[in-house]
Formats: sequence, C-alpha cells, structure tokens
Amino acid sequence: MTEILTTSAPFAPEQNAPEQTDEMIHGALRSVFGFDSLRPLQADIIAAILAGRDSFVLMPTGGGKSLCYQLPAVLMPGVTVVVSPLIALMKDQVDKLVGLGVSATFINSSLDYEEARRRQADVVAGKVKLLYVAPERLMIPTFLSMLTHVDVALFAIDEAHCISEWGHDFRPEYRALSALRQRFPDVPIATFTATATTGVQADIRAQLALRDPLIVQGSLDRPNIRYQVWPKRDSYRSLMGFIRTKPGESGIIYVQSRATADGTAERLRRDGVRALSYHAGMAGDERSDRQEAFLKGETDVMVATIAFGMGIDKPDIRFVVHLDLPKNLEGYYQESGRAGRDGQAADAVLFYSNGDAMKHEHFIQEKPEAEQQIARLQLGKMVAWAKGPACRRETLLGYFDEKLVARPESCCDACEAPVVEESDHTVAAQMFLSCAKRTGEQFGAVYLTKVLMGARDKRVLGQSHDELPTYGIGRDKSRDEWAHIASVLTDRGYVQPDPERGNGLRVTPMGDEVLFRKEEVWLPMWSDASHTKSDIPGERKPPRERRPQLSAGESARESIEMFRRGVTLGEIASTRGFSPVTIEGHLAQGVQGGDLDIEDLVSSDKRAAIEAAFNHSGQPALKPIKEALGDSFSYAEIKFVRAAMDGDGGKVPLP
Repeated sequence: MTEILTTSAPFAPEQNAPEQTDEMIHGALRSVFGFDSLRPLQADIIAAILAGRDSFVLMPTGGGKSLCYQLPAVLMPGVTVVVSPLIALMKDQVDKLVGLGVSATFINSSLDYEEARRRQADVVAGKVKLLYVAPERLMIPTFLSMLTHVDVALFAIDEAHCISEWGHDFRPEYRALSALRQRFPDVPIATFTATATTGVQADIRAQLALRDPLIVQGSLDRPNIRYQVWPKRDSYRSLMGFIRTKPGESGIIYVQSRATADGTAERLRRDGVRALSYHAGMAGDERSDRQEAFLKGETDVMVATIAFGMGIDKPDIRFVVHLDLPKNLEGYYQESGRAGRDGQAADAVLFYSNGDAMKHEHFIQEKPEAEQQIARLQLGKMVAWAKGPACRRETLLGYFDEKLVARPESCCDACEAPVVEESDHTVAAQMFLSCAKRTGEQFGAVYLTKVLMGARDKRVLGQSHDELPTYGIGRDKSRDEWAHIASVLTDRGYVQPDPERGNGLRVTPMGDEVLFRKEEVWLPMWSDASHTKSDIPGERKPPRERRPQLSAGESARESIEMFRRGVTLGEIASTRGFSPVTIEGHLAQGVQGGDLDIEDLVSSDKRAAIEAAFNHSGQPALKPIKEALGDSFSYAEIKFVRAAMDGDGGKVPLP
C-alpha cells in the first residue's frame, strides 16, 4: 500500500531503514556533505531510494530536495541520471558536487562535440556517479541507447511539475519522459517539485507510471515570509520607498518584459541601489556573470524576468517583489519562495492592477484553444488571490490542498488590515447587475458606471443606452463609489469578465440570485480615506501638498475629470471641441500636478525607456527624444512622462 508522508506523519518504526543503512546515510552525510543531521522527511526519502523504490516528493523551495537524490547516488553502485531543465542550474549543482569530491558531470548544448563525447565516454566507463541532463538530451534515441550499456541506479526528475499539462510550467519535452518506464523497467524513478496541486501530482505519477511510490508531502507553508499585495499605482515610487527600508539587503524584482527589467534596474542604480537586470535576451556569459554577482553579494537587487531564479541557492534573499502579475499561483509560490530560505524574516510583495490581468487574457487568447481553458482557470485563481480579502497565506496553501495549521504573527497584509465594516448594498448591486444585463453583458465597469450616472457620453448615446431604465439611476453615488462597488461585486463572484465578449461583465448565477430572488448583498463601506496614496502602500499618509505653480486651469481640470471617469483622450477632444494636442496638454498638467497616474497613460516599459532617453539627452525637449526612440513612441507618451518626471522632482532629472 502506498504511504503518504507529511512533516507530521513519519514512518512507523517497522518501516525505518535498517540500522546498517542508517549508519551509511549519516556517515556519507557527515563525510561528504558536511551536515550533522537531516531535515524532516529527508531520511525517509533517502531510505526509499536506497531500497529501489519509486518516490514522489513535494517540498517547498529550499526544503533540501537535491540532497535526497545526491546522497543515495554516492552510496549506490552505478550512475544516477538527474533530469534538470536549466543549463545554469546543472553547472551550479555539478560544480558544488565536484567541490565536495563527488564524481559528477553534465552533458548539454553548452559543450562542444568533443567535450560532450569525452564526458559520455566517462559515463560508459563507470567514472561518473551523477549525470545531469536536460529532458531533450535524455530522450534522444542515441543517448538512451548509450544508457542501456550503463548501470543506471536511479532517474531523479527535478522540477517534475513540468511533466503535467495542468502544471504552471508545462514543457512538452518533459512529457516525453513517460517512455522511461518502458525503456528502463527496473530502474527506480524519483520525482521532485516545489509546486503541484493534487491534480498535477496525480498526472505526474500517472505519466511516469510510478509503482507503489513513497509519496512525500512536506508542508508548503513558509511562516517567515510576509505576503503583501499593493495597488499598482505609482509603483516605482512605492518600490523605492520599500527598498529604502532594506538597505544593502538582497532582493529579486520580477517583471514581465526584458525592457522593464533593463529600465527598472537602470532607475534603481540612478537612485543609489546596487541593481542589475537579467533576462533571456542577454548572452549566456552575461547572464552567468550577473547571477554570480548576485550570489556573491556584489549586487543587492536583481530585476529579472522569470528566466532568473530556478535553482538559485542564495539563502539570505530578504524580499521578492513582483512588479507585474504572475500567470498563476504555482509560479508565484515558487518565485516568492526564493525569499528567506535561511528561515529569517522576509517579504513577498505583489503589485496588482486589473490591466495586468487583461494583458494575460490577451496572451491566453493567442494560445491554442486546447490550452486556453487551463491558462484561464489558473489566471482566475491568481487574480482572486490578489484581490480577495481573505488571509493570503491560508488561501495560497488552500490552493495546494493544504490547511494552515498556525498563523504567524507577521502573516500578510489582509490579516493585518483593520476590520472593514460592511453595509447593505443590495439596491446598488441590483442597479449595477441590471445595467450589465440591459446593456447585453458586453461592457466593463467604467462604461456601466457612465450609464448609471447618466453621462452624456458619445458612446453611451450612440448605443441608445440613455433610453434604458437604468440610465441615470445611480447619480446619487460618485464614480469612485461605483468603481468600488463594481470591484467588490467582481471579486465576490456576482459578475465576471467574459473573454468572448471583450471581457464585458457577465452576471453569474450568484448575481441572478440578487436580481431575481432578492438575495441581500453586504459590501465593505466606501470612503474617500481608502483612496489616499502613500509612498509605501500600507502606510497611511496625508495627500501630498500641491505646488501652486502646478495647479491646472478650469479647462484642464474638466478634461482631467473626464479622463478619470473613463472617457478616452479622443472622446474628450471630440466632446469638448478641442484638438487632441490640447487635451494631451491638459492631461500632462494632471500628471505633473499629481491628479493623474502616469501608469494610466503610459506603460511601465515605455516609461522606463523614455525616462532613460531624457536622462541620456540631458534636456527636456520632446523632438530629440522622439527621434531617438523611433516610431513606436508617440509625442503624447513622451510628453506625459516628461510631466511625471517634472512633477516628481520639480524638473526633468539630468545626469
């Protein structure tokens, strides 16, 4: 019968490894690896592998998975084949093993033909105890044929979640590993992963045809990490405020694009932070040098895409920040879990915006239809976690089917937030849901708010929605109040974006209960105070003082207010009878004075590039910047960024 071990369920006494085996394990542990004791569950995994048994191991990042197959490899006759996805990770592991006196090697595309052939000959000659290969290399017919002439003791498959189509980092080449059982029926297989839901675990075991495996599920809770989600408004200012509280400490900042990685790292260096960028667009040597600099403490902060991090063995990372929304909770857990592997206090901060979720939805629509369902489900769970009011630690563990046993004192921003008073919002909810229904469930919250408030908007009038019974019935509430109501109704599942209708809000069965069966709706009360911004989210500060010279005129204020209500720049110009250039000037005044967020007008990627161009130029003129950046940047975007730089510091900062 299959055992399932957890940190609170050790082997029964009769299942313990023989005393002689136990002595061998601890002897090698001390003499080869320099440790006096094993972590919980490691001894059980090692004993199972030495007994020739298949194993499935789910342990958090930093839980000591690699030792579970490295130590048996030293003790067993033959070679242990380790399947690993990254060249840098292979090299790092092999270098450490060789430094400990263990005969280990890797064979991958970084080697020339002669070197690969020489290492392969060493494997055949029995000179190698651990062989690291990528799945693509392993499954080449000639490579598999070579292994049939070798005494293979174990296949250890790292990052095993890549096997499952339901895993967050599915790789087709990993799926091909299912042929190992048929090709090597007598060789045990041990799989290791830090992130896998119950469904993914079952898929991995089925694909690899694991036989009576020892299933080990270490707790995924990282009690030393404090989880926080901050609104993605003026995010760089908030990021800098946060980093200033951790001078000289190591951290990773994850972003989606290469341009954002380079631009953010440059801004941080300009502001006195030792920062480097890292992404797949760099040459292999440059990536290796930067990773080495981070591991040695020669740089404090790495701004990177998800290309960075897998297998990073740096225990003292004090924070992991996600400036952009991850695609799924599995990836977020793995990336945030690179903080605090030494057990000391660490922070995981995520900046959230609905815009990021919409970007992911756009990319999902470009995937093959068979993959869209999985990707959309995973994104929905990620968004619900980021926007939900519940304990982030409890919800994150719940996603992996683990219950929170004990809540640490420093848990998450949701637990630390004051209790929010709720009130009866049934009538307002019915108004909003009815408006969504009557407009065909094709529009988002901004448009529905225009209808509810009776806006004389060109688009509303063009759709004849001013003739609906819901037109103007919500005039007693402000735009921000309706935005609050719409956000909570979406978070709690009364409406949800429908990707087949341009992400228009569709009323769910739960919303129908409110509309047609008079189900009551209680929502958190809205207040102006909740919209006060600060340099560091979570710190309550008064609004920053406006400088008189930045005060917008009456005409500009009207344009700014229309834009804040969701009216596009072109619509403002058409409605007010001004040229688009004039409206751009109005909105630039709003950005400069702090009435508008630059991130509502210019993407973070473009903003970083424009700021870098201004600082390189050393002058505030628009034309040279436009000429330097090219046609993918508009004069309006450059104008808005210049206004933001002027508003932040009183002038465009020069070198």
